[in-house]
Amino acid sequence: MNTRHDRSDGPDDIDAAFAEIVAGLEREGGVGKWPDSDEEDDGPAAEKATRDEPASAPDDTSDDSAQGPRDWTPSAEPEDEGHYEPPEPPPLPTPRPSTLGGIVVIAIGLLLLLVPALAGIGSSSALPIGLIAVSAGIIWLLLRMRQGPPSSGDDGARL
Repeated sequence: MNTRHDRSDGPDDIDAAFAEIVAGLEREGGVGKWPDSDEEDDGPAAEKATRDEPASAPDDTSDDSAQGPRDWTPSAEPEDEGHYEPPEPPPLPTPRPSTLGGIVVIAIGLLLLLVPALAGIGSSSALPIGLIAVSAGIIWLLLRMRQGPPSSGDDGARL
């Protein structure tokens, strides 16, 4: 097992190397000073004194033409930015008679399931007939679905 102490490519005293790196950074001024433990004791008193000091008021002699974000008002006339407005979508296609037949079979099956007395048969025989009708309508619609995009010969590219 190769540990840090067994390696010959690193410094022997890691703490001394780290202290040397920190001292170099402090000379360059790239390291901020952390508060000492003595300064932490009077932290709440220092915070209270900081809170009690009034915040510096904005300069009242500044130019009145300078406006802040809350002074902004939109222009009276909206600017035309040339946004893209998509064309109206094409109308829905009219359903084919076979599609309407599948929807009617599903509706009849649901009526048999929900209101069996409407067909004049008992609820014990209406339940299986209704389930078969709903299943047959769903299967009919799934089998009659289009298998791919319409073949118009157009690849969709517009130049």
